[in-house]
Amino acid sequence: MSGTQAVTATPVQLPKQSTAIGSRLSRKRKHDPTAKSPLWVRIVLALICAAWVIPTVGLAVTSFRTQDDATGSGWWTVFTTPANFTRLTFENYSEVFSRADMGGAFINSLAITIPATVIPILIAAFAGYAFSFMQFPGRDLLLILIVGLLVVPSQVALVPLLKIYGTLGINGTLPAVWLTHIGFGMPLAVYIIRNYMSTLPKEIIESAKIDGASHFQTFWRLILPMSTPVLASFAIFQFLWVWNDLLNALVFAGQNAPLTVSLVRLLGQQGQGWQLLTAGGLFTMIVPIIVFLSLQRYFVRGLTAGSVKG
Repeated sequence: MSGTQAVTATPVQLPKQSTAIGSRLSRKRKHDPTAKSPLWVRIVLALICAAWVIPTVGLAVTSFRTQDDATGSGWWTVFTTPANFTRLTFENYSEVFSRADMGGAFINSLAITIPATVIPILIAAFAGYAFSFMQFPGRDLLLILIVGLLVVPSQVALVPLLKIYGTLGINGTLPAVWLTHIGFGMPLAVYIIRNYMSTLPKEIIESAKIDGASHFQTFWRLILPMSTPVLASFAIFQFLWVWNDLLNALVFAGQNAPLTVSLVRLLGQQGQGWQLLTAGGLFTMIVPIIVFLSLQRYFVRGLTAGSVKG
C-alpha cells in the first residue's frame, strides 16, 4: 500500500430523537380512535344495543296484537310462527283514540313542553353569560346556591307550590305546569351552560368591548351562536323530561291533561287493557324520537365541548 492508509469504517449511530419519535408515532397509531376496534368490543356494543332495542321492538309488536294474543303468548311468537303475522291488527290504535282524547292530549303535551323547554334555556343562557363574563358582588356565592338546588328533591316542593298556586289562582292551569318545570330545570341548565361558556375564548369578549359592543350585543351576536351545541343538548334533556313527566302533570295540569296522564287513564283498575298502553306508548314516542334525531349532532358536540383543550 503505497502512501495510503487503510480506512476502517466506523458504525453510524442513529440519533435517539428519531427513536423517540418512532415510539411516539407507534403509540399514537396504537391509540388511534379511527382504528378498527377489537372483536370483543364490537360484541359488547352489539349486546348493549340489542338489550336497548329489543324491548322497543316488543312494544311495537304488541301494539298490533289483539288482547287474546297479547295475554296468551309472548310477542316473539310472531317471528317464530309466521302464521301470527296475519293476526296483526290496528284495533288497539283505533280503540286508544276512541277511548281517550289523544289528539287533545297531544296538543296539551306540546303546549306544556315547548314553553317549559324554551324559557329555562333562554334564562339560563343569560345567567351563564353573566356568571362567565361579568363581574358583580356575590357572583360565586350565587352560583353555589343555584347549583346546590340540584340536590333538593322536587317532590318536597309539591305541597308548598300547590298552596302558592292556589293563592294566586293559577292551580290547574298551564302556567302552573310551566313554572314548575322551569323552576326544577333551571339549576341544571345554568350549571351546564355556564360550564360551556366558561370554555369560550376570552379574547372574543375583549375584542367586542374594544369595538364598543354592549353586553347584550356580545351575548346575542357572539356568545349565543357559539353556544348552540350546549343549548341543543340541554333542549333534548329538558324536552324529554317534560314530555315524559307524569307526577307534575297529575298535580298541576288539572284539565289540561298531557299524553302521559291520558295513557294512565287507559289502564283499568284491575290492570286490564294493558295492550292499549303499548299502542299509546308507541304513539307518544314519535315526537321525542324526531327531536332527538334532529338534534343529535349538536348533542354529541355539546357533551364533548370543553373536555379537551389545545
